[in-house]
Amino acid sequence: MKIFSVDKIRKADAYTIEREPISSINLMERAATQLFLWLSKRVDNSHTVKIFAGPGNNGGDGLALSRMLAGADYKVEIFIVRYTDKTSDDFNTNYGRATKTEGCSISDINSINDFPEINEDEIVIDAIFGSGLTRPIEGFPGKVIKEINKSTAIKIAIDTPSGIFSDSSSVHNQGAIVCADYTLSFQFPKLAFMMPENDPYVGEWHVLDIGLHADYINNTQTANFFSVKEDVVPLVKKRRKFSHKGTYGHALLIAGSYGKMGAAVLAAEACLRSGVGLLHTHIPKVGYQIMQTALPEAMISLDRYENYFSEVPDLSLFNSVGIGSGLGMEHQSQMALKLLIQEFHAPMVFDADALNILSENPTWLAFLSAGSILTPHPKEFERLAGKWHDDFERLALQRDFAKRYNVYVVLKGANTSVCTPDGKCYFNSTGNPGMATAGSGDVLTGIITGLLAQGYSSGQAAVLGVYLHGLAGDIAAKKLGQEAMIAGDMIRALGKAWRKLE
Repeated sequence: MKIFSVDKIRKADAYTIEREPISSINLMERAATQLFLWLSKRVDNSHTVKIFAGPGNNGGDGLALSRMLAGADYKVEIFIVRYTDKTSDDFNTNYGRATKTEGCSISDINSINDFPEINEDEIVIDAIFGSGLTRPIEGFPGKVIKEINKSTAIKIAIDTPSGIFSDSSSVHNQGAIVCADYTLSFQFPKLAFMMPENDPYVGEWHVLDIGLHADYINNTQTANFFSVKEDVVPLVKKRRKFSHKGTYGHALLIAGSYGKMGAAVLAAEACLRSGVGLLHTHIPKVGYQIMQTALPEAMISLDRYENYFSEVPDLSLFNSVGIGSGLGMEHQSQMALKLLIQEFHAPMVFDADALNILSENPTWLAFLSAGSILTPHPKEFERLAGKWHDDFERLALQRDFAKRYNVYVVLKGANTSVCTPDGKCYFNSTGNPGMATAGSGDVLTGIITGLLAQGYSSGQAAVLGVYLHGLAGDIAAKKLGQEAMIAGDMIRALGKAWRKLE
């Protein structure tokens, strides 16, 4: 799914109006219908719905929704926030229709003294400002938004929460922003929804298909994407009847150290569950019995040192290499990593301590194999790329890093982002907070390493691996609850995750 800028969304609206053709007021009606269908499935008409509408098209959406709700016997109260005398044509049309609709009560808010009381069991609809906002909301409309935020009622934002910037950071925005529980975005998610800094405002967001013209969507370029099932399923390689284990590649995982062999086991089992044909794990001697006992399917390459990684095995056997899980930061481990970078010329996966070693030796980054995949969490990425002031700046750093070093950067977190060497970014749609647990990143390293070994391209392995990882996390959370799930539960759920992609 594409993520378009506000400017391109406007052009999509205009293209649809011209080419379908459809009038702008009827396109607004179509959008309001989707709002009504979403809301009516989740909220019964015993709840009063209070709609706060601005004088532009966002307010027009709210007014069109009010008519549909009133027609379904909801008690609807509309409050027009009169912060300007200017109104849009489609607002005026829907305002006129609402005044003639039985069951719609309309009042003006001309000052904060006109703000109504909101009861806890009511539903608040935010239709004050739309996605094209470019300046902070202050003064009278800002006070209205602050009053809305004081309410404990469920708040639903139309298209985007009023006050938020869709294509740039709101961190430095000194104005008021609606803190929505739900945001209903038309046709596309907004880039702002992918940013952790905006979670308090956006809440749980949903995309509503309003039928914008497919030709415009398909033919218009963008650098940002939201990876959903329909995007990922075509990436999955079908297994052929006469294939064998050699068909599915031979992976090498270099992982583990004294006290951290669990990370190596988790990465190795996840790698095997990714579908790889053969797996070697290069581990220190201390991990030999642990790995052989925990995972008999994995072959062992034993380091000469007892407690940590110090030497590179023969690399000629392997289609992919993943390194970092539980590795440690010993000097010998650092020197061995440098040698690995020099000797293995296919894409590799770098995680955890491998990333920390790279951050202490930044000149090595220029020698990484083209298409290598780095999987940092935010703190690891900060050590690699430097600090940022807001999440949009972080995304710019991530994108620049991927382009500069010709690598894929998988920044872990909610909506894990995959930035590619050609400047694109893919945000993931699966996963949940239960995955914020020890070993979760090791599972991801194993999955991506296994996919690389099977012949997936770096971009495919990163996007598919992240999606599978999150999907397995969702399956585990549904079974066990987010609080109780652990990394091993995600591995055990990988089978069901694969089945969902069939």
